Amino acid sequence: MVNPAMENPALMDHSLWKPRANPWLIAATVALAAFMEVLDTSIANVALPHIAGSLGASPDEGTWVLTSYLVANAIVLPLGGWASSVMGRRNFFVFCITIFTISSFLCGAAPTLPLLLFFRVLQGAGGGGLQPMAQAIMADSFEPHKRGQAFALYGLVAVLAPSIGPTLGGWITDSFSWRWIFFINIPVGILAFFLVTRMVEDPPWIKPDRKRLFRMDYTGLALLTLSMGAMQIMLDKGEENDWFSSGFICAAAFVFVSCLIALVWWEWRVKEPLINLRVFRFRNFAICCFLMALMGGVLNANTVMQPEFTQQLLGWTATRAGMALTAGGFTLVIVMPFAGFATGKVSARTLTLIGFTLMLISFRYAAAVTTLDMSFSAASWLRVIQMAPLPFCFISITTAAYMGIPKEDSNQVAGLINFSRNIGGSILIAITNAQVTSRALWHEQHLQQAMQPGNLAFVQHKQALTAFFDGSAGGGNASGMALATIYRQLVLQAHAQGYQDVYMELAWMCPALIALAFLLSKNRPGAGPGAGAMH
Repeated sequence: MVNPAMENPALMDHSLWKPRANPWLIAATVALAAFMEVLDTSIANVALPHIAGSLGASPDEGTWVLTSYLVANAIVLPLGGWASSVMGRRNFFVFCITIFTISSFLCGAAPTLPLLLFFRVLQGAGGGGLQPMAQAIMADSFEPHKRGQAFALYGLVAVLAPSIGPTLGGWITDSFSWRWIFFINIPVGILAFFLVTRMVEDPPWIKPDRKRLFRMDYTGLALLTLSMGAMQIMLDKGEENDWFSSGFICAAAFVFVSCLIALVWWEWRVKEPLINLRVFRFRNFAICCFLMALMGGVLNANTVMQPEFTQQLLGWTATRAGMALTAGGFTLVIVMPFAGFATGKVSARTLTLIGFTLMLISFRYAAAVTTLDMSFSAASWLRVIQMAPLPFCFISITTAAYMGIPKEDSNQVAGLINFSRNIGGSILIAITNAQVTSRALWHEQHLQQAMQPGNLAFVQHKQALTAFFDGSAGGGNASGMALATIYRQLVLQAHAQGYQDVYMELAWMCPALIALAFLLSKNRPGAGPGAGAMH
């Protein structure tokens, strides 16, 4: 049925506008495109050695396949609001799908590493507009009291895709070729293009102004590009170069911090900013950006830490380590709809408190079960317990972020909230990896103090191993082999304790998140994100 207001502009009331297509079909369509993009942030991780070997590059050069994508992605993420104001949100979304799909084909066909890096930059730029626009389209397509359910679908995309990316990438690389991790985007991109052009439409408050293209904030774009590029380089190469003992890392950190400060100062003062930082005047939105950054960091750190532990310390294959994460994906599929339904019954602040409390429990549990004798079932249950709280956190934070925000700023909100999540993921992955190494070295030094002739347990263990090697190897250097075995066990134990320490540090972070959640405005359940909002 045609909406009379659509036929008569005089009757147009923005608050009564509804899309012509079924909102759930629209949500599924834009979620498909967003899933494709989020998947590409992690699917190439396990294929890097294959890519580097195939193109005659070193492992260090191969990591730029990830860095180039992430930098371009981080730059474009907050630009969605400006781009939508120039060409319309639907047109921008279609444009991003087109760029992403074409560049995916070019990545898969790239004959050299420099060309692959160039195409990955294009792919990251195209993908950077898909996440925030998908979220903004969902927010405007649903009535306020149903947005929580829509965000549950988007949350499934944002949380599930990074979890299955490494497993899917490893299977494709082993079964076919690394090039197919890019080629699989082509049919999905074509389908998304077809569906979006037929279902998605812009709401009346989005009015493209192509003149803004010629009034672009080039200073803001330059500062954003420099700050995000320097940050990603610093995080990617920091541990390799011993962090701030390296002049190169110090220089990257200086460029990142100085350009970020300059960007904030410039965007706050310029008449037509590239990024509308004034939305941070809304207290809820500012708190939600910080919470989302930490939640994105926790999600990504978890997705990296557990496979690293099981492969490097337990000796599992990549396939087995990936399969241990599968149960977490099923958990998200089950819990997400319940969390979305709960937003209509329980305030977003209460759900956030529940989510972070469950997250604290999950980290304490992870610290207890992450041991050298952890079984496959224990690893699978750990993933289930880690994933269960995330839907409550993600949906409630996303819902609370829109409280009190004018509809005209929904594009900016979506771009900045996704930008916060991605940046938080990059930062916390780097921090947790560095902390695992640091804590493992600390434990190794303290455990070595027990390898003394006066320690009865050490002497007995060494004698038993010496006797074993003496009997099996026929003498020789049995004593040396025994010491080497004990030291290898010591190193493994120290690294396991390093992982346990980091999980405990993440657990101690949760009370701070719970305290911040209390500062959120308490909306009326079922009345939508705008209800009860406070500046």
